[in-house]
Amino acid sequence: MLATLTPARPLALTAEFFTLAAETVALCLKFAARQSDKLYHALLQDSCNAFAALVISQYLRETAPADTASRFELITKSFRELLESKYTTLKRPADYAQQLHISTPYLNECVKNTTGYSVSHHIQQRVILEAKRLLYHSTKSVKEIAAELGYDDYPYFSRLFTKATSMSALAFRSTYLD
Repeated sequence: MLATLTPARPLALTAEFFTLAAETVALCLKFAARQSDKLYHALLQDSCNAFAALVISQYLRETAPADTASRFELITKSFRELLESKYTTLKRPADYAQQLHISTPYLNECVKNTTGYSVSHHIQQRVILEAKRLLYHSTKSVKEIAAELGYDDYPYFSRLFTKATSMSALAFRSTYLD
């Protein structure tokens, strides 16, 4: 659902919404300060999710759905849908362009015009997001995660992860699991 909101437009805040948002953020901050409580992490996560839902619902209420999407937006949407299902097997922008039956430069132009980022950036970010998820929620080794994400060259995957996150995969796991 959120992927369909690009390009995002600034959200006009009413005084009522601002007050509600400020109260929600204050609650998040209170939970963040109570790290000694047994359930603080779950409460913090839930209150942050509530804030995100509040902002999204306000955004959806304020923005009228576009009756017609531009060709660039349609291609970007198709690319994102394809990326979601193929990020473990397709790694090059040319692969996605071929699947969409358009040229690589045109795909990149559409995606960059719509989102502000290149096709390569989106591919890399989707792979890294899944790598982070697997590092956090599984006990698989980094080498197993690299293979699951379609990287036979484990050192290349490690360099890619480090470049994208400014920390190694093992450092990420130890930082966020503690």
